[in-house]
Amino acid sequence: MTTPTAVWNELHLAEEPAVDLLQKLTYTYVPAEELLPDRGGSERQPVLVSRLERALRRLNPWLSGDALRRAVRAVTHVEAANLMEANEKAYVALTYGVAVEVEENGRRMSRTARYFDFDDLSNNEFLVTRQYRVAGARKVIKPDIVVFVNGVPLAIIECKPPTLGEEWRFEATDQLERYQELEEKWHQQGAPQLFYTVQVLIGACGQAACYGTVGTPGRSHLEWKTSYPLSEAELEEELGRKPTPQDVLLAGLLRPANLLDLTRNLVVFEPEAGRVVKKIARYQQYRAVNQAIERVKTATKPKDRGGIVWHTQGSGKSLTMLWLAVKLRRLTELENPVIIVVTDRRDLDRQISGTFQRCGFPNPIQARSVRHLRQLLTTGPGQTVMTTVQKFQDATAYEGPRRLDGVLTDAANVFVMVDEAHRTQYKNLAANMRRALPNACFFGFTGTPIDKRDRSTPRTFGSYIDTYSIQQAVDDGATVPIFYESRLPELHVIGGETLDSLFERIFADHAPQEREAIKRRYATELAIAGAPRRIEMICLDIIKHYDEHIRPNGFKAQIVAATRDIAVTYKETLDRLNAPPSALIMSFTNDDPERITRWQWTRDRQKELIDSFKQDPVDKLAFIIICDMLLTGFDAPIEQVMYLDAPLREHTLLQAIARVNRPHEGKTYGLVVDYWGISDDLQDALGIFNAEDIQGALTPVDDQLPRVEVLHRRAMRFFDRVYRNDLDACVLTLEPQDRREEFDGVFLAFARAIDMLLPDPRALAYVRDLQWMGKVRMAARARFREEHFDLKHCGEKVKALISEYIGADEVKRLLEPVSIFSKRFDDEVQRLTRPEAKASEMEHAIRYQIKVRYEENPVLYQSLRERLEQIIADRKARRVSQAEELRQLAALLADLRGLGSLIQQLGLTETSFPIYEIILKRRDTGKEGTRKVAEAAASYHAEVDEPAKAVATEIENDMRSLAVIDWTMKEDVQREMRRHIKRRLRAAGFGVDETEATATEILDVGRRALG
Repeated sequence: MTTPTAVWNELHLAEEPAVDLLQKLTYTYVPAEELLPDRGGSERQPVLVSRLERALRRLNPWLSGDALRRAVRAVTHVEAANLMEANEKAYVALTYGVAVEVEENGRRMSRTARYFDFDDLSNNEFLVTRQYRVAGARKVIKPDIVVFVNGVPLAIIECKPPTLGEEWRFEATDQLERYQELEEKWHQQGAPQLFYTVQVLIGACGQAACYGTVGTPGRSHLEWKTSYPLSEAELEEELGRKPTPQDVLLAGLLRPANLLDLTRNLVVFEPEAGRVVKKIARYQQYRAVNQAIERVKTATKPKDRGGIVWHTQGSGKSLTMLWLAVKLRRLTELENPVIIVVTDRRDLDRQISGTFQRCGFPNPIQARSVRHLRQLLTTGPGQTVMTTVQKFQDATAYEGPRRLDGVLTDAANVFVMVDEAHRTQYKNLAANMRRALPNACFFGFTGTPIDKRDRSTPRTFGSYIDTYSIQQAVDDGATVPIFYESRLPELHVIGGETLDSLFERIFADHAPQEREAIKRRYATELAIAGAPRRIEMICLDIIKHYDEHIRPNGFKAQIVAATRDIAVTYKETLDRLNAPPSALIMSFTNDDPERITRWQWTRDRQKELIDSFKQDPVDKLAFIIICDMLLTGFDAPIEQVMYLDAPLREHTLLQAIARVNRPHEGKTYGLVVDYWGISDDLQDALGIFNAEDIQGALTPVDDQLPRVEVLHRRAMRFFDRVYRNDLDACVLTLEPQDRREEFDGVFLAFARAIDMLLPDPRALAYVRDLQWMGKVRMAARARFREEHFDLKHCGEKVKALISEYIGADEVKRLLEPVSIFSKRFDDEVQRLTRPEAKASEMEHAIRYQIKVRYEENPVLYQSLRERLEQIIADRKARRVSQAEELRQLAALLADLRGLGSLIQQLGLTETSFPIYEIILKRRDTGKEGTRKVAEAAASYHAEVDEPAKAVATEIENDMRSLAVIDWTMKEDVQREMRRHIKRRLRAAGFGVDETEATATEILDVGRRALG
């Protein structure tokens, strides 16, 4: 059965299917108005307090009196400086319980009250409601769907119609940001207290969905692509139809078991750049953690419990390890296990240790030495130990009284998580580790695929537990694609030219005898690579490339040198050439010469430089130069380009280039610029991997030119049937919403491809058309009153080109929308030569005004909206002429402008007028009542309904007499207002049921008008 076009809206296409699915997942649906008594009658309280109290008594039979009230207040009255602090405090209470004092057997003692039964789902109440009103400081918000567990809001869903195209995502996430008041512009426009306990935020449109958590910016919301633990076929059977992406997300995130699992085990609050960021698992992390736990629980042999998790670089591997540790720690059958996190480098050890500590994992201890490691592993259960694999080399040599043959512990509840498991772990050092821990379970984590010749890694750790490839991460938006280009091929150390010919070029300014002497002594790859003349030529090219391609967009660069000596040469040369600011980060030894040690920093200074690179603008620090550090495990999303001048191969190459794949606002790709010559034979450099495993790892920049050509043709095809100098005609071709959305996608892809090529002369052939299309799209944005599309989605280079073109164009004045209340509006309409352009300008101007003012008076503006839709429907069905359409639009425009006159004519005020209309709507039910309301709202000649007018005026007077400063935040004042409103309505003949709903609607009007 198909849905009629007339009801292609968010209610029928997104909201109702979502609620139906949640009911199939065992949620109970309760209308929002029936939940008001559970909130103590207050719309300011988002928690269903009476249901929470019942759940607390059920889960904690000993809880009563003051102790019960304290447990309730821990999540209903959270004292905090901001939303994130409040959310973290509430989260700790909900997941760990709250300590309360009770009296047992005449003694005062502390017990922990729990809010959920995480082990027995049937012991919890799962509830869903729609249009749940929550009163903020000045506004009442109405999230489309709210999910409760034991009366506590844990998830919020905001629905939009799929007919908006990609715009649905912007509108949904913007609304969620406003509800949370995440930005200053949303101050007092939402109700942050609703989000104190919330864990999952979802935007949905029926055919697609995205999710985040509290504080997640809209651009960072992601898809959830698994219905785990159900397969998609099992979900289809459960639903009785083929699941949509919205179904998959809701089933994967909000299935009761999954929601409580995510809440308890897969959320962290991590300090970043001076603020706390809340993070919730991505679908591949959730799947990997739970599949690993399942293997631990079901394996018949101890050695079969482990396995390999391959999640590509940048997909959150450290957090996956953290969350697996959390779940292992909580499994009671493991009897307080020992968890060991092993890396093969000190910087990685510090990084992962830091992640565990910042995220609040209880008592992770970093092994300081071999002796310390021995002490930690022989202490007993419950330890969380962070160490490098090298420490096992000597630890197993120690023979103690209770250990034989190097065994540190033979306990089976020892779990070892090994980072970058493809490297040293399965060689001699790994043998020592396995001898020390003979019954341990080993998990191997890797950010690169296992190579096809590798037999040791699977034999050491077991089969794959979960995989998440490079291409999957790019497709999901978890990482950006990486492109590469080869520059200065005449200076490549490997590749098409021999070492001899490169030597001759570099030392061409020396006499033949000198060249021979130099060649005999120094003609090695590294010696030639570090030749000052070669480094200077590369540095000049780097500066030019960075200034033209990268710096205009505000991003940064990493330079990778082959040796520490060459890295110093790069630093000295860049400084001499007055390049953008740079910093040199590398390791040091006690035997280093002064030329190297002069760049040695303390650990604190090194950290300052790294933080500056990650956070400060490019004018303060643009380049970071490395050779043996920061090639792996270094997260700097602001880095877009890696200038590579080192012989990296295989795993090291894949790990290094992933430094540029982290998403950042405005960053659509990462770039590797090759000066060594690796890309001359990329197949050889990455030949150890299966082709499908490294699909999407590196794409040549040259591939962009054919792509630019294709995208250019696709974009220009939208205007094949119009004269391109007729801006009005071009804008009209984009009037259908779906066509506009399709063009937006092609235009942005075209703009980004051009951004990558510029200032390559090959891009210049397309720049004029790009500028022209940018002007058309900005004019369409003004015509159709769109808030989301603007040039910020393009890179700064492209944005500057388009802005300059528009600024110099005589039609610049068309690129800003003109309000219908401006004196200019009529002039602008008359200036348009085409009747259809005039109708389009009037239609979208009216539509925009109705949209932004709808909340002021829903009854009135709904009737105006219906009039507008009828005019458009008549035009599409050719029931009216173009002249008649313009006449009707002009009449509607006059009514919209003349609302003040209408209110004055009826003898009402701007406050009593919407109350009057609500009374008419609620009193006169059925079609006749709807007709009366439409007439009263739309016609200057409507006869006033004196009884309704009298009641509306009395109610306004009552509310004004009761209103005090900040009354919208005072429950006692609002209760008194509600009592007066209901008394007036009952006197006017309203029944009991209608009185409650009408009073609620009128009180909303009062908040907006008198707050």
